[in-house]
Amino acid sequence: MNYNTKYVVRLSQEERKELEALVGRGKVGADRRRRAQILLKANAGAEGSGMSDQEVATALDVGVATVHRVRQAYVEEGLQDALSRKPAIRHRPRKLDGEGEARLVAVACSPAPEGRERWTLKLLADKLVELEVVDSIGKEAVRRTLKKTTSSRG
Repeated sequence: MNYNTKYVVRLSQEERKELEALVGRGKVGADRRRRAQILLKANAGAEGSGMSDQEVATALDVGVATVHRVRQAYVEEGLQDALSRKPAIRHRPRKLDGEGEARLVAVACSPAPEGRERWTLKLLADKLVELEVVDSIGKEAVRRTLKKTTSSRG
């Protein structure tokens, strides 16, 4: 798949010199150097279309999608953003705050439900929903929360 018709890299003389200096410099992060190399190889210049994404990927031993993303970042956001990797956004709000964690520990330390020898993670999760501590919660969130505490469930 060749994306470079949409995102054409045309480096200015200054940008080209900056990238060549960056590639030639000793102490540069590998990811930053690789992105600079991608931009240099993908550079169409004033006259042509430059190398295709596939040709750049083969020459630098990277994925075609990586070449496409760097090319797109350069066109849409500029040189500096194309050289740096965007941080992954993986933050999910916590299901249990401090009060919810305290309720979980209290339930876990209480006697097990009738007919049960001990609390299971699923039973604890269901109990927190029943007590309206949370709308919903998985047993893995319960496990991680209990792991953080130093209480012993017996």
